[in-house]
Amino acid sequence: MRALFSRFLADERGATSLEYGLIISLVFLVALAGITAFASAGTGTFNEAMGKLAAAVGAS
Repeated sequence: MRALFSRFLADERGATSLEYGLIISLVFLVALAGITAFASAGTGTFNEAMGKLAAAVGAS
């Protein structure tokens, strides 16, 4: 049992795939945070532009 456990700890074959998975998840979280931050600012800009357009056209 001890030999199996020490062999398991010494095996690094799956380490790179785990590292790539962590990097991909970190990139995804950063992209999601950026999209969320810009989406709220973009929504405000869009609503302001639509309000001015509606006022210029004379819609109620």
